[in-house]
Amino acid sequence: MTTFRVGGPVTTLVEPSTEDAFVDALRRADGEHSPDRLLILGGGSNILADDAPFDGTVIRDARTSLETDVTWIPSEPSAPQSSPVIVTAASGVAWDALVNESVKRGLSGLEALSGIPGTVGAAPVQNIGAYGGEVAHTLLRIGAWDRLEQRRVELTHDDLELGYRSSILKQSRLTPRMDGSQWGPTGRWVVLDVTLQLTRSHMSAPVAYSQLARALDVPIGQQVETNRVRSEVLRLRASKGMVIDEGDHDTWSAGSFFTNPILDADEAERLLPPEAPRFDAGRGLVKTSAAWLIDRAGFGKGFALSDECEPCGGHGSARASLSTKHVLALTNRGGACAQDIRVLARAVRAGVKGRFGVTLVPEPVVLGEQI
Repeated sequence: MTTFRVGGPVTTLVEPSTEDAFVDALRRADGEHSPDRLLILGGGSNILADDAPFDGTVIRDARTSLETDVTWIPSEPSAPQSSPVIVTAASGVAWDALVNESVKRGLSGLEALSGIPGTVGAAPVQNIGAYGGEVAHTLLRIGAWDRLEQRRVELTHDDLELGYRSSILKQSRLTPRMDGSQWGPTGRWVVLDVTLQLTRSHMSAPVAYSQLARALDVPIGQQVETNRVRSEVLRLRASKGMVIDEGDHDTWSAGSFFTNPILDADEAERLLPPEAPRFDAGRGLVKTSAAWLIDRAGFGKGFALSDECEPCGGHGSARASLSTKHVLALTNRGGACAQDIRVLARAVRAGVKGRFGVTLVPEPVVLGEQI
């Protein structure tokens, strides 16, 4: 059920095929369990499940059809070039399927986000992004179920407080409830559908990422045919093990396991060596590269630990390693369990902290024992 291919059994799995059934399942789960016993699962590509059973309800949206679970307004391909097209997709639709369909329909705005695994419903939670694009650039609003008020609500782009791999949806997981408990892995709001504004154009948004610009052989800021951008992004992602391939253990992962650290300017000056990458993150903040820090701390591609991992049978946590293609991905080499991944993640984080004084933050949702 997850791209890490680890985790124990679940008590209850519900796969609703309509919004009414989805809401009924949410009501029932919250009525039967404490809030942290509900897990909404999309593609399972941004989660480290625990080895222990999940004693609660897992809901996976079965509304996955591009034909019946996505609307395009206007839908006519004869609409004027550069005109807006409003797209609303159910949360269960595969994200990359939506991106592919948008490019095929001659729409611009999502092409740089090609190949990102998971579902539409997860996109605003993480404010997914890659190669200079992020879902915040096109998102208008979401329809969501408010678990506190027990009603359907609409949250606008501004309501969502979208930031770097962050949103109010994600932040609510750790927000205390009135009784002092936390919402847990799902958070207060459950995404039911997502509405985006795309542009009718075969030309991409201006290319904003240097690696992509080099691959396309164009300067930063130039527009390129959307199908070219999609093809090149997919090629780049595949070269890093970031496109799911059942036969490639480098893709048995959650993609980038740590977010790029964001430091205030004084911290960056004090902690980072002069050659470390630095990017303006606004408001006097500096973003640096987690991959660069990991590599310079001595954790190269394919790094694995040799210590035994007793909870997983004592066969050694070498069953988990950094990807052989990209140091930012922690991978299951076959037969790993969640504890193997945890041990490796802790070693990498401790190594970076010891070398640079920077604490890496995990990007996936971690169930059970935290990193």
